[in-house]
Amino acid sequence: MEEAAGHGGTGLLIFDGFVLLGAALAFVLLFRKLGLGAVLGYLLAGVSIGPHGFGLIGEAESILSAAEIGIILLLFLVGLELAPSRLWRMRREIFGLGLLQVVTCGLAIAGLILLATSFSWGAALALGLPLALSSTAQVLPLLQSQGRLNTPAGERAFSILLFQDLSIVPLLTVVAALSRAPADPGAPPGWLLAIYSVLAVVGLVLAGRYLLNPLLRLVGRIAERELFIVAGLFTVFLAAALMDALGLSMALGAFVAGVMLADSPYRHELEADVDPFRSILLGLFFLAVGMMLDVQAVLANPLFVITMAAALIVTKIAIIFGLARAFGASLRAAFVLGMLLSQGGEFAFVLFAEAQRALLIDPEAASLFGAVVTLSMATTPFLMALGRRFGGVQQKEARDDLDGPEAAEEASVIVVGHGRFGQTVSQMLIAANFSVTVIDWHPAQIDVSQEYGRKIYYGDGTRIDLLRQAGAERAEAILFCIDGQDLDAEALAPVTMAFPKAKLFVRVYDRRHLLAVKGAKVESAVREVYESAVLMARNAMIQLELDDGFVARVEDEYRARDKGRLSAQHEAGDLHAGAELSFGTAQSKPFDQPS
Repeated sequence: MEEAAGHGGTGLLIFDGFVLLGAALAFVLLFRKLGLGAVLGYLLAGVSIGPHGFGLIGEAESILSAAEIGIILLLFLVGLELAPSRLWRMRREIFGLGLLQVVTCGLAIAGLILLATSFSWGAALALGLPLALSSTAQVLPLLQSQGRLNTPAGERAFSILLFQDLSIVPLLTVVAALSRAPADPGAPPGWLLAIYSVLAVVGLVLAGRYLLNPLLRLVGRIAERELFIVAGLFTVFLAAALMDALGLSMALGAFVAGVMLADSPYRHELEADVDPFRSILLGLFFLAVGMMLDVQAVLANPLFVITMAAALIVTKIAIIFGLARAFGASLRAAFVLGMLLSQGGEFAFVLFAEAQRALLIDPEAASLFGAVVTLSMATTPFLMALGRRFGGVQQKEARDDLDGPEAAEEASVIVVGHGRFGQTVSQMLIAANFSVTVIDWHPAQIDVSQEYGRKIYYGDGTRIDLLRQAGAERAEAILFCIDGQDLDAEALAPVTMAFPKAKLFVRVYDRRHLLAVKGAKVESAVREVYESAVLMARNAMIQLELDDGFVARVEDEYRARDKGRLSAQHEAGDLHAGAELSFGTAQSKPFDQPS
């Protein structure tokens, strides 16, 4: 009997998985084709199979609890993108703009609830403050897919979302203070939770420096990719479990774990290994949110749900627009930011449940406002489409008709980037009879190149997994010809470790970027305009009828001094070092022209 029960449990699990994934596949494909986004597809898939739809699957709460791991992994990956120095630079937006957004939106929405309903002021606060939070699980993937997370607008949105996550503990404290239920004698007071938060963050930072980085170095020497996956997930779960044990936000713990590994040379490898789990579990999270939508409560009070969702969206857009303008955003950027963060968030469900346990609201109110949150989340794809149309925001073009690097034949050289720089590099190498694989992440650039008969593969060539698909383990050389200053010694370290046989060559933007690459195991780092500037000066001197020998002497002396300056700057860590070697300073005399 026990064996039969065991098989029955396994069979039920397989059936639930089949239904969940099948519904997700059908709805997301449909909504992607309609241009409405994956999130709305997941939500409606959950509604259709949940207890308030066809009833194919119950226990939405348990599925939601498991799927919240997707949010934890999302915050970990975001943390990996944010070195501590960058977080410090964003402190004004995080603790200024973020704090003002949560407080002003929360109080304004609480006031609307108080005016529109018969709720007490305590219940209105317990509902209004959670509604001030936005959906991290919806907004961050949207920004990542559009390539806008590292833009000023993306950083501003992330700053608000990060503070919202930090505010979970204070909001839980507010709900506890308003509680009508008998006090739990075992629950720690709010001030003690704040101390726990600080100690936990400090402990995680120390653990990352003295425990996790040595562990990752050991895993890197063993070179088993499966161990990187295990190590990455272990790091996330350790940080989340520590925070949960202290009664704090698990997502915050995962974010801190990501930040403390942001400077690690294994950052890209961890990102590539953890991201597939994040994608699947986030989809499951939105399925569960859709399953929890009480359709009967909505149908019983459709006007209230629709009106409250509309009021929530309009209020948040107006307030966030005004705050963003006060913090220096343009009209368009402020408008789009307001629409991007106008929905309710997933943590509202957690806070509604706490308010229900505190006897501030009844279960029907929790379901009703849960429907308001879900409906507001469903409007985000439409609002962002409106923002792109009238706000001048260009979405990164989604293309499924371009071959990725896994389709490339094995080549001896990999060129990353096919702009004006990469085109020259790749053509000269092909002329020298090297087999070359070219990778670029701009679909428009690939389309233009294909018009001239060149085969370019689509993808982010800085990612370890994509380079591995392109055959980097057997390549003789990898040439990074991409624009920008993101590649530095730390970013290149995982590439040299993953592909030790390949020689690395890097295009750098300027002197600062060149110094940032110093220390990486690269054969050559070339400033993108250095040689062309030297050539232009040389041609100008020749056209001005200077002697060829004198021109060559000037060029050689300039190159020697520039090399000396770079050495001095690298050793001192200061751009002002070696300034006396520059022509045009008081210490450096020009050559006398030959008579």
